[in-house]
Parts: sequence; structure tokens; C-alpha cells
Amino acid sequence: MAVEENKGPKFGMRHMQAFLIFSNIVVIYISRLNIGVAVVAMTHAETTNPDFPEYNWNEKEVSYVLSSFFWGYVLTQFLGGALCKRFGATLTLGWGTFSTAVLSAITPWCVSWGGWKAFCVIRALQGLFQGILFPSIHGHLAKWSPVPERTLLGALSLTGIDCGNVLSLGISGLIAEGPMGWPGISYVSGGLCFLWCLLWFIFAADNVTKSRFASQAEKHYIESSMERSEDFHKKRIPTPWKAIFLSLPFNAFVVARCAESWGLSILQIQLPLYMNGVLNMKIKSNALFTALPFLVMFGFSYIFVFVANILQSKKIMSLWNIRRTINTIAYWIPALGLIAIGFLEESQKTWTLVIMAVCGGVNSGATIGSCLNTIDLSANHAGMLMGIVNTAANFMPLITPLVVGAVVTDVHNRSQWQIVFIIAAAVFFFSNLFYITCGTSATQPWDAADFLERKDAENPKPSKSYVQTKSFYRRRGSFTLTK
Repeated sequence: MAVEENKGPKFGMRHMQAFLIFSNIVVIYISRLNIGVAVVAMTHAETTNPDFPEYNWNEKEVSYVLSSFFWGYVLTQFLGGALCKRFGATLTLGWGTFSTAVLSAITPWCVSWGGWKAFCVIRALQGLFQGILFPSIHGHLAKWSPVPERTLLGALSLTGIDCGNVLSLGISGLIAEGPMGWPGISYVSGGLCFLWCLLWFIFAADNVTKSRFASQAEKHYIESSMERSEDFHKKRIPTPWKAIFLSLPFNAFVVARCAESWGLSILQIQLPLYMNGVLNMKIKSNALFTALPFLVMFGFSYIFVFVANILQSKKIMSLWNIRRTINTIAYWIPALGLIAIGFLEESQKTWTLVIMAVCGGVNSGATIGSCLNTIDLSANHAGMLMGIVNTAANFMPLITPLVVGAVVTDVHNRSQWQIVFIIAAAVFFFSNLFYITCGTSATQPWDAADFLERKDAENPKPSKSYVQTKSFYRRRGSFTLTK
């Protein structure tokens, strides 16, 4: 039966998996990003709730606490893809989130015992466990998303990033000012993660054939859309490392995602510093300014989902044309916006905020434009691909502050900031040009379950006796040997 004739149930367990992934991203982002509010409450108790302990940490110690999460996070991205492939997403996502919940719950006690150093250890361990999650998420989406719905289900799942950003800023401050004080931030974060784990272990399954709740119609719809054999999920597919790293479309994808990480760090971290230093806007002290980019990104992400779904379902554009068109909008408009902001005067603060919001909003299209390309290129290795890409991309936020620090020696110097914005614009522009030129949404040959077996058949290894005989004649000085 053709895929178009078999639509499957309008709502099924594949949508439940998308909701679980969305909610997982929300709760882990809340636990990850609440640190900014928590540290302020812990070091300046009078600004929130003075009934709880206050710590006299200096700026250097605070910077260690704020960065410690990423010490662990960058180390386990690659491992996450391997664990997902070996044990399945149910276990890796479940236990990774459960460990995060435990660490969140014990944070107040550990800090009271070991101070900022204990806090750093807790945050680094959370980074280690959360590092395995996104590769597992992509692997899980690849198993559950029928080909016609990959963009829709994947994009809806990943909007949890923007939702988590908004909620973490909103609820953390309210909790810190409430009766639970700053310890409540950790307790609520841990409680949300525990609740998610309960739902996950009830409703999740590594693939639709293992689900207790999926109907036969949905199982047939998902499996037939991917043209899988009946024993497919029993196979252990080896990873074609050489083919992956030599793949031009995959390398185009890596470049695009690294550029996104670079540009986003400029938009979300460095741009507010410029607005404060050059335009005299007190961004950090205004919660609305802090949340504005995330709010706009959250709203725009659903616009992109709606438009992409219409274009694909009505076959107005091919999947690849949808991806590269949206990615071009997501990269090139912010590139222009960053350059424009560098020329605005202090009297044009409103325009600065508008451009900042628009840049952040349209950049959310990168989720559909390039982030989901892992599943396009290889559904069988999507988790491994995301592990490789995220390892590289997560080094960009570590590099950009160094570049900015080398260029901007005076935060009030507009010309120096313009150089930073031009560099970011160039990264956005040329990376996307490479991606839309050399990338693709077509499944790659190395995705095939028997790819390495076929390669071995085409290039058989010489027998042991042949190798020994060849070695003997070489020592004798013979120049030819018939195989």
C-alpha cells in the first residue's frame, strides 16, 4: 500500500512520543537554565527571600558555577549517540533525566555542605547526564516519525527548547521570591524531571513495534513508510564511520549547525552586552528584555512549523527546498540584522529591540531548516550524527567569548563591536551558502542496514595464506604475484 493511501490514525502514540520529547526538553532546560536566577538569589538574598542562607562568592567563583554545566555537557554528546544505539532511547533518555532529577533534588544540601565547589560538581554531573539526551532524542524521533511527518513531529518536539527557555526565566524568579526560596528552584526542577520520568517509562517505547499502546494501523503506517523488513529492529547495524565523515552532505550539516551555535551565542549573550555598553540599555536588569528573544522565538517556531507542514503536505515544495529556504531565512536575515544593529544610535533603542526580536524569531526556523537534517540523512544513525554534530557545535559558545574578548577591548567602542557583528554575519552567510549548495534531505547510501556488508563484499580481504605468500616473495625480491 502506498504511503499516501495509508495515513494511519490522526492521533496516535507517535504524537505521544513527540509530546514526551517536547516536555522532556522543557524540564531539562528549566533545570539547566535556572542557574542564572538561582545564583543571584543565593548571593543577594535581599533581592528575593532573605529567610534563606546567603553565600559570599566572588565573581570568579560565580563564573565557575555558571560555566560548570558545560564542562560535562560537551563530553557526553558523542557517547549519547552510542548509548542510544546500544540500549535504546527509552533507557538513555529515561535514566539521563532521572539522574538530572536526583542531582537537582540534592543541590541545596550539597551547596550547604560544600559551597560553590560542590555546586560546580553537581552542575558538571548534570551536564554529563544531559549531554546524552539530545542524540537520544534525534534517534527516538527517527524511529517513530513516519517519512511524511518527520518535519512536523520533529519540529513540534524541538519547540520545547524555546518553551523551556521562557519558563525557566519566568518560574525561577517566582519560586526564589516565594516561601521555598532559592532551594525551591532545585526542588521544583527535580520534581518536574521525576514526573516526566514517570510518564516516560509508562508510555515510551524504543520503536512502534514495541509499544503496548500503538494500534496495528499505526504500526503498519510507520514501518511501511520507512520500508523496513519485519526483523529490522532485531538487527544491530554497525556505524559506517568513514562514510559518515567523508560525506559532503553531512559535513555541510555540521558546518550549518556550528554556525547556528556561533550566531546564537552572539545574539543571546554578546548582543545584550553591546546594547548595554554602546547604547546604554540596562538589558540585564529588565526581565522583559531578557525574555524577549525567547518569547519571540517560541512564537515564530510555530509559524515555521505551520508553514512547512502546509508546503509539504500539499506538495507545494519538496522537503529539501523547504529546508534550505527556511534555513536561508533563519541565517541570512539575522546576518543583515546584526550588521544593521551595529550602526544604530543610542536614540534608536526601539529599533534595536525590534531588530533583536526579529533576528531571534526568524532564527528559530533553523530547527526545521537544518537541525532535523539528521533524520533525513540517516534515520538509522540519527543519534550518532547528532552526537557528532553537538560535540562540535557546543564548542562554539566557548570560542565566541574569546573572539569577542580579543576584538572588543573597550565595551563602549562601536567600531570594535561592528567587527564582531560582521564576523557573525559572515559565519551565518557562508555556512548557509555551503549548506544549501552541498547539503540534501535525501537518505544517504550509508544509511542502509547492510551498507558495510556490501562494501566488504565489493572489497574482500585477502586470505591469510595469500598475505603470507606475498610477504615471502617480497622478501625474495619478486616484483609480481598473481592473486
